[in-house]
Amino acid sequence: MPSLAVVNGSASGLKDDTTQRDEALLASLGYKQELRRTFKPFELFGLAFSIIGLLPSMASVLFFAIPNGGGPAMVWGWMVASLFVVLIGIAIAELASAAPTSGGLYFWTHSLSSPRWKNVLCWTVGYSNTLGNISGVAGINWGCSVQIMAAASIGSNGTFTATPAQLFGLYAAITVSHAVICCFGTTLLARLQNLYIVLNILLCLAIIIGLPAATPTEFRNPAKTALWDFSNLHGYPNGFAFILSFMAPLWTIGGFDSAVHISEEASNAAIAVPWAIVSAIAISGILGWAINMSLAFCMGRDLLSLVNSDQPMAAIFFNSFGHKTTLVIWSFVVIVQYMMGTSMLLSASRQTFAFSRDSALPFSKWLYRVNGYTKAPVNTVLFAAGSAIALGLLAFAGSQATNALFSLGVIALYYAFTVPICARFLGKNNFKPGPFYCGILSVPISVTAIIFMTFMIIVFLFPTTPQTNVGEMNYAVAFFGGVMVLCLIYYYFPVFGGINWFTGPRANVGSLPDSGSTGSFDEEKKGGTMQTVEVINS
Repeated sequence: MPSLAVVNGSASGLKDDTTQRDEALLASLGYKQELRRTFKPFELFGLAFSIIGLLPSMASVLFFAIPNGGGPAMVWGWMVASLFVVLIGIAIAELASAAPTSGGLYFWTHSLSSPRWKNVLCWTVGYSNTLGNISGVAGINWGCSVQIMAAASIGSNGTFTATPAQLFGLYAAITVSHAVICCFGTTLLARLQNLYIVLNILLCLAIIIGLPAATPTEFRNPAKTALWDFSNLHGYPNGFAFILSFMAPLWTIGGFDSAVHISEEASNAAIAVPWAIVSAIAISGILGWAINMSLAFCMGRDLLSLVNSDQPMAAIFFNSFGHKTTLVIWSFVVIVQYMMGTSMLLSASRQTFAFSRDSALPFSKWLYRVNGYTKAPVNTVLFAAGSAIALGLLAFAGSQATNALFSLGVIALYYAFTVPICARFLGKNNFKPGPFYCGILSVPISVTAIIFMTFMIIVFLFPTTPQTNVGEMNYAVAFFGGVMVLCLIYYYFPVFGGINWFTGPRANVGSLPDSGSTGSFDEEKKGGTMQTVEVINS
């Protein structure tokens, strides 16, 4: 049985077998164990599932689907898009099983890419992943603030309408509260994942079963209207509009890489992380499709009034359930959305911690610190929360600017997903699969995922309507392009740029004798970076 002789100067015999294997595998990747492994496998699934959030997430982005096809886009668009997301998740899960580390995406990129490109690709993937995670925090918390204000509007019988300043103030308060929880309550958050799973599933079932039962006749749609009558309100050709509707499922079933970023705090990570990713996506795809079916049959035919409402899903619930019941159900939607934000900030802070551990971010020495009392990376929590609040200032630029929070999250993460998957097959490497591996199916799955993500990145850079102006432009173009350009300027800047000192992931643990660990990237790194670290057989 493999065990690690010494980790951080303490005898590994005091630790159970699973902990020894986890720490040994992490050591084989060049990193010492610094964070507590508080997440059990089912709790790790709960984290990925709670960040997906389903009903609250669908509520936040329903306005992307209704005007780009209505019921058919919601039902069939969800089905098509979620099948592609499953393939993306499998491709990421294979990499995560081989090398489960908090900075997985950029670590894999560096380990698998050809020597000429590995440093710069690793650099851009790390920045893109950081941007995607922080925009994920921003999108979730902005959706939460909108949902709370929608409840206030319903409670006041439509007399209250929130201003951008009120929305931003609430958004900032929500984000600050999440930062406090993530600084002090990592173990508590791990235990709460079980509750998050139960609340999410019960909320989904309540809508799948309860909405059709409660909807009055005038708001019920026949099968032809719900499933086949395509409603295009934005002016693009129907085919392109249908593809634009994919934003709803792709943003909703996103953030599953959170399991990767928590892998250094997870038990049995090489198995738990990939299965958390794939199972969370699959269950969300099935439940989400059922919810969309329920909504399509119960939302009535006046789609324009839904699009123009403060919150389209809240308007659907109000028409079906009435005033009081809607407020009760909506309160649970807000609670689950709030939980999503906490989990997303936890994930974003861990990815930022890993990237600063390798000195890639400005102020990395300050960011790369573990609080001695809480054993949590408090500084990166504050950095991620503060950056998310700054992104929320888009509220003062108009509704299209805040909508960019959602498309930005998908674009940035899909770039960060695409590069390491490509590097696995195109780079000069000796990739060793972990316990989760699809064998001969791995290549077609990965190729399909790469093509789909590349295509969707291009699509989501388009504006909402074909006739646009400065106020209605897609701000995701400016933000993603701007961040990528700035990170490349920082990398190639003379003397002080990353090209002069960045050598990829840096080992912070010494090498150990050979045993053959459970699936890893077999690559030796020199010059102050990572060395192959392996395990002693006892």
